[in-house]
Amino acid sequence: MTEELNKLAKTFAEEPVIKASNEAKQAAISAAMSAFEEEKTEARQGKLIENRHKEQDNNNVVVSTFSKWRESMKFKYVLPGAAALATITLVAVNTYQFQPLFSGDEVRGPKDQGQIDDLKVMESSLRKIESGVRSDESLAPQAAPAAGLSYKQNVVPELESDTDSYVFARERKRAKQMLVMQEQVKKKAKALKPTAIPRNPAQSGDRFETVKTNPLKLAAQEPVSTFSIDVDTASYSYMRASLNRGVMPVSDTVRVEELINYFPYDYPAPVQKQTPFQLNTTVMPNPWNEHTKLLHVGIKGYDLPGDTRPRSNLVFLLDVSGSMNEPNKLPLLKNSFKLLLSSLAPDDTVSIVAYAGNAGTVLEPTKVKNQAAILKALSGVEAGGSTAGGQGIELAYQLAEQNFDAAAVNRVILATDGDFNVGISDPEDLKRLVERKRKSGIFLSVLGFGTGNYNDELMQALAQNGNGNAAYIDSLSEARKVLLEEASSTLFTIAKDVKIQIEFNADAVSEYRLIGYETRHLNREDFNNDTVDAGDIGAGHTVTAIYEITPTGSVAGLVDDLRYQSSEKRLSARLQTEYGFLKLRYKLPDEDVSKLVSQAIRIDEAKDDIKFASDDTRFATAVAAYGQLLRGGTYIGSYSYDDIIALAMNAKGRDAFGYRSEFINLVRLAKSIDTF
Repeated sequence: MTEELNKLAKTFAEEPVIKASNEAKQAAISAAMSAFEEEKTEARQGKLIENRHKEQDNNNVVVSTFSKWRESMKFKYVLPGAAALATITLVAVNTYQFQPLFSGDEVRGPKDQGQIDDLKVMESSLRKIESGVRSDESLAPQAAPAAGLSYKQNVVPELESDTDSYVFARERKRAKQMLVMQEQVKKKAKALKPTAIPRNPAQSGDRFETVKTNPLKLAAQEPVSTFSIDVDTASYSYMRASLNRGVMPVSDTVRVEELINYFPYDYPAPVQKQTPFQLNTTVMPNPWNEHTKLLHVGIKGYDLPGDTRPRSNLVFLLDVSGSMNEPNKLPLLKNSFKLLLSSLAPDDTVSIVAYAGNAGTVLEPTKVKNQAAILKALSGVEAGGSTAGGQGIELAYQLAEQNFDAAAVNRVILATDGDFNVGISDPEDLKRLVERKRKSGIFLSVLGFGTGNYNDELMQALAQNGNGNAAYIDSLSEARKVLLEEASSTLFTIAKDVKIQIEFNADAVSEYRLIGYETRHLNREDFNNDTVDAGDIGAGHTVTAIYEITPTGSVAGLVDDLRYQSSEKRLSARLQTEYGFLKLRYKLPDEDVSKLVSQAIRIDEAKDDIKFASDDTRFATAVAAYGQLLRGGTYIGSYSYDDIIALAMNAKGRDAFGYRSEFINLVRLAKSIDTF
């Protein structure tokens, strides 16, 4: 082998070096860089899949081009300069993909509809041009006039050297043509969309439900607030991943209650399984508005002793579609499930289903004690194809049913980076499927990975309808937190359909607003309706909710008193002893009839100063302020990042795993990014 390489090196040394012209180099490099900088927001699973760049495809093209060139007798050997030019031009043409001019991550001002229509025509035509350039068809010249573009057949002159390859000339011409058309369309788009502002390019393609911040309520008109509890944490880790990329999170990605509930809190715990909750309330001054107060509700779930935990029947449902072939997706997914395996008992059962264009069983139900077989099956899955998520869910449920144990935890754990686009893909159909299976005793949890294609809205809906939780895994540390440190709360449900309702005393509270939980609102009558689904709590889990309340008579009131319903008349109606009354309904995991616990929120138990509140209460308040600031800060006035940092630092308390220290650093990071 060494002798052959020496001969080849000698041959190269004897041959004249053929250099590509500067014009060709610059055209190829510019086109390649332009293609690299374009975000592939349209190249999602199942969409434009044939145009998605694959290293294997480019290798095939390069090999084919090399073969044609070698057979031609115009020159003898591929020399470094020409080979580099060929590779750059081929990659530029094959990876270039026109991006849609109307992405979902833009904030558009009012424009003339005719201009928008013209722009859409141009977008459609440019796709035809792209197709024509790729396939050497005649579509490109025909489509260009419709887009108002100039497609030049001879944009780049042929190379003058006799030793120049026709292949290189053709590919160089293609790259230059695409570059010219790209510049034309950018100019036209700028002219037609002068007010288009990219909202968050790094998150382009990820989909979140648009929700409005909870409004202020008048206690005299709407004294009752009802919502379903939430133990999801996906929003927090997604926020962290955004900041670590140097990007401020879009407001719709921030669910304040998920930020608050990301952290463990040391609330008093219940002592028996049959009454699995302990209610804790604190009323204290509001740090961002001295004329209002904060009502802090903390719930601690019963923690199952290790020897009483039920057996687990788990099905790992893995998304192995083509877009999962990234370091922070499938490789991270595999390592995450390995961590979960280490927390399971030897007699627990694990199955594995993988889905891409189709779904298939990777591992039949297997005892965890046969860990080698499970790890081998898990390591063997590879990414490629579109996303038949609906089919995968159906197959996963079939495996769970085959090994169903009424005395065990029967759960499907879906791990994915995004959407379902093959088979059952309608969100309502998927939710109905998950709901039916939930009623049969098989629950669903969701783990999200990566960015660019993540459909958070669908994942949240599936987890909520499946009596499970939704988490977003942005690192192995987060996987350890969710699947190892919090395995009990993730897997073992101690209560289902948990609902909270507070009736505010209008004599003591004039206004109130619930901070977060916008997607968990319930109607007042839903509280006593046992057929209405709600959130679930796992073993040892804590849930926190915070209200901002305005005491009656406070100058902080935002709504004027009515002329004919004077607050003074109400004040004299009865003694002021309670701010409100807290009620909580829940069902035990194997029951269908709810139970009720309740507690008065007494005025005489309120804290006169925030410093008298516990570290947990004050730290949760700092997180609540931060979440509101990220969502626009409508109600927190001039409360700043520095104020949040100071409050959190003072309330950090015992921080065994460093989560609170990390939060403070994230606030600092958000402050530095938000400055620019």
